[in-house]
Amino acid sequence: MISEYTKGVLYALLGGICLSTSGVLMRNLEYADGWNVLFYRSMAFLLVMSLCIWYRHRYGMFRAIYRVGRKGVLAAVLLGIASMCYIFAILNTTVANVVFIIGSGPLVTALLAWIFIGERVQKSGLLTMLLAAVGIGLMVADGVTGGGMPGILLAMAMVTLFAFYLLILRSNRHIDQVPTTGLSGFVTLAIAAVMVQQFEINLHDLIICLVLGVFQFGLGFLFLTLAARHIPAAEVALFALSESVLAPLWVWIGVNEVPSQFTIYGSVLVFLSVFGYCMISIRNRNNLELDSP
Repeated sequence: MISEYTKGVLYALLGGICLSTSGVLMRNLEYADGWNVLFYRSMAFLLVMSLCIWYRHRYGMFRAIYRVGRKGVLAAVLLGIASMCYIFAILNTTVANVVFIIGSGPLVTALLAWIFIGERVQKSGLLTMLLAAVGIGLMVADGVTGGGMPGILLAMAMVTLFAFYLLILRSNRHIDQVPTTGLSGFVTLAIAAVMVQQFEINLHDLIICLVLGVFQFGLGFLFLTLAARHIPAAEVALFALSESVLAPLWVWIGVNEVPSQFTIYGSVLVFLSVFGYCMISIRNRNNLELDSP
């Protein structure tokens, strides 16, 4: 039988895999701008999350939404704004800059989790995060620039908001937080509906936006939400770095953007660090569960 910790690790890895498709999908957009993407992606995301909440709670779904309380609403607002920051960070600076900043996510989350909810990470976990950060640095060594300061600031804001979102989920893990994640779609949709200049979009871009909402963002954050119930917030962010490892691969396959040698070396380092920590942690947790009465 799969342990609770193993479930959390698998959920986080799956979440990162889903999120990793954003780059290749957005590279294939023809005319849609950031607000178009956010509007139609949010509609698809809301549909998926509504079906998921209904499946989990059936006719008690509105009660489940109400139970998340003020903290859940706050987490939803944080995630909704973070998702907007991500889209416009990509549009206002290089992808390499954004990926580099995302690589700091596990360390930022670990620090904030320690300060605000007293959740400590083992020394081996911190070492893995540092190695992964080095790997991310190698991946983007050819592309990091000083330009695009608005995009860089948005990426930093996204990492911070996402960290606090995970902290709220962890501190309220006794409550189903899937409705919280679903509510973030309303935040994004409401703001995008006000900001979008033209709702008209061609079929090609609409399909990409729907895939972003259903698969990339919808399933991605559903898995991360479930992961936060089983493993520490910093480890959710760490295992979700599977996004950074796989994103260059999908772009290579999808739009023939060949990664540099540094990107390949960095991806291997991130993968080995995360995979090694994953295996060691699962083994240690399983041994503890077997030894406990």
